Amino acid sequence: MDSTLPKVVKDLSPILKIYEDGRVERLLGNDIVPPSLDPEINVQSKDVVYFQEANLSSRLYLPKSIDPSDQKLPLLVYFHEAKIIAVSVDYRRAPEHPLSTVYDDSWSALQWVASHVNGNGPEEWLNLHADFGKVFLAGDSAGANISHHMALRYDEEKLSGIILKGIVLIHPYFWGKEPVGDEPKDPEIRSKIDAMWLFVSPTTSGLDDPLINPAFDPKLARLGCSRVLVIVAEKDILKNRLVLLWNLKRVDGKDMWKSWRLRKKNMCSICSNLPVRMLWPCSKVFLLISMKKSKTFILGWAMVCLLVLWIGVY
Repeated sequence: MDSTLPKVVKDLSPILKIYEDGRVERLLGNDIVPPSLDPEINVQSKDVVYFQEANLSSRLYLPKSIDPSDQKLPLLVYFHEAKIIAVSVDYRRAPEHPLSTVYDDSWSALQWVASHVNGNGPEEWLNLHADFGKVFLAGDSAGANISHHMALRYDEEKLSGIILKGIVLIHPYFWGKEPVGDEPKDPEIRSKIDAMWLFVSPTTSGLDDPLINPAFDPKLARLGCSRVLVIVAEKDILKNRLVLLWNLKRVDGKDMWKSWRLRKKNMCSICSNLPVRMLWPCSKVFLLISMKKSKTFILGWAMVCLLVLWIGVY
């Protein structure tokens, strides 16, 4: 072995490695596709800086066929398509930055979006086409965790002119100290998952910190939106956390969910065979989708179909 190579001081494969010189090597998710016009789906995209000091940008997606004047579309803010305008957010990541920076950057992105409410913001696409009365947040894995916490922050701080209709959580990154459902109970397996959270959040209160375990969050009943759509995979080791939320009936003395039956006639063909459970709390909808197929394209199509249904019907 070459003795001149920096030593690995923390190996969190297959996610990342930390070297003794402080360098962070990310092993996944490093490829970035440039913005473009996709002729197959007729959607155009571009990158726009939302936080100049940190050089953070969002990628905007807009249907090419949109009315060039001022047709308004529902706005989806996606943390790292139907007829919607989408904003995909970049943010600084842990462990290179404190974990709080992740949430602060994401909130800054929402504040930037809100700066367009009166039609005089820095980005023309949002000024002309975003319907700020129909705003949705979405994300996968850590991005789903962020979307959840942005909805909680929205309830506390609000954003003038923004109406947050719902959040979409895809394979959300939630965990906890004690195993639930069919989560692995082997201490060796759990310690590997525990280690990632404890490493990126050294000041955390532990594995039941509300940032990672929403079941321990006393503010959960104050989620600042009326709809929650959750998509999990059958073999996702984290899926049981969402089932735990499903079974959570009361938080802070408030009723959370009550059963509601999804009308079969409103289901598209690709979604009709999926096991769907919907909860409707005090004006909140909790829709839990358990994906029985692992193919990415099936997840993608199901996500789009459900989002169309969700935005258009409810």
